[in-house]
Amino acid sequence: MKVKALSRSTADYTRETKSDIQRLPRNVDPELHPLERAREYKRALNSAKLERMFAKPFIASMSGHIDGIYTMAKNPWDLDSIITGSGDGELRLWSLSDQKTVWRAPEAHRGIVKGVCNVPGGESDRFLSVGTDKLVKVWSRSESAVAVDGVTPETIATYSGRHPFSGIDHHRNRPLFTTCSSLVEVWDVDRSEPIANLSWGADTINTVRMNQTEVNVLASCGTDRSVILYDLRTNSPLSKLVMTLSTNAIAWNPMEAFMFATANEDHNVYIFDMRRMDHAVSVLRNHVSAVMDVDYSPTGQELVSGSYDRSIRLWDVNKAHSRDIYHTKRMQRVFCVKFTQDNKYVLSGSDDSNLRLWRAKASERVGIKSNRQQASIEYAEKLKDRYKFVPEVQKVLRQRNVPAGIKKASQTKQIMLQSRKRKEENERKHAKSNPKPRVPERRKAIIGVTNK
Repeated sequence: MKVKALSRSTADYTRETKSDIQRLPRNVDPELHPLERAREYKRALNSAKLERMFAKPFIASMSGHIDGIYTMAKNPWDLDSIITGSGDGELRLWSLSDQKTVWRAPEAHRGIVKGVCNVPGGESDRFLSVGTDKLVKVWSRSESAVAVDGVTPETIATYSGRHPFSGIDHHRNRPLFTTCSSLVEVWDVDRSEPIANLSWGADTINTVRMNQTEVNVLASCGTDRSVILYDLRTNSPLSKLVMTLSTNAIAWNPMEAFMFATANEDHNVYIFDMRRMDHAVSVLRNHVSAVMDVDYSPTGQELVSGSYDRSIRLWDVNKAHSRDIYHTKRMQRVFCVKFTQDNKYVLSGSDDSNLRLWRAKASERVGIKSNRQQASIEYAEKLKDRYKFVPEVQKVLRQRNVPAGIKKASQTKQIMLQSRKRKEENERKHAKSNPKPRVPERRKAIIGVTNK
């Protein structure tokens, strides 16, 4: 005779410690849970509300400069440090963990500091700066270079140029750096004169950025509304893109060598593929004033931009609208922004002489999380992603309180864009012959592309 018996292991329902929750058997058959979808929706709505309730992105404001912060540089080999340059010629090195200045040069340059960059390498403690005094200076941040407060430390080396500089960047692994003024100059650290001069028609070059992945390519933007790509192997330009308004800043994607983002005067951020620049890959539109700076996150999936409208916006590279906006009552025009190398924080320098530290995710909290906490966070994220198109959840997730000036300017800008679009449609509708063709948004801002 066969006897069937139920067999159950005690490990399936016994707690390991007293603090563990009781393990209960659960049947996942959907017929036994008719209200499961309603419960999930309610949990998604509550998760969205809790996210907005605990969204406190601002961490600290670090003061010390007596003029606006117009340039900034992060060190890929040191998460804790950031270098800033101000309008009165002062350089400061900050410790983000201590939130204070650890090194300063009060009179580093005569006039505004236009650019700073770190010398690559984990063992190097040097960085470079340029200003409108036509000088490139090399500094050391080691303890021996720290001087008495109020006294400018000695430079390691100084290079003299013929024109006031407006930007600088260093090569990834070679002793080369580039500067921009009325032309792009390539310098060897062992020579006092530039080894190559690169130009293609621009009166003044605003920014120069070297590609840190495809290391022989660099990009510059000028006052003639152009974005020019150069090749260091041949010391010649590759291609030139002309837009309707000038570009203020360029940022290369650290994970995709051919992609770069530009901050434009027409309130937009454009993402381009250098292999085909006749149209933008994406247009990011939410700012209501000129975009002054842009930077990629280390993952290459997010962007941060700072604008003349006194706000900072964070973007997903695959979406046209910002996922968050940061602002304070005291923050003025934002001239430089950076993602930290751990992808958790954002830095901004503005006209009010303060360096501000923000969370990259407004509701995220630091610290070690238990497995249960991490599982709960991941479950809430999945729920919000699943129900993000439900009107109630979507309204909560998109709700942001913005300053009255930005809100009014955004409404005015929307009316202007709608009026322009309506005018174009009327002209197209009433044209007797050869109506004007529709131009995609990704091509509207591009006047032409020239390749050499």
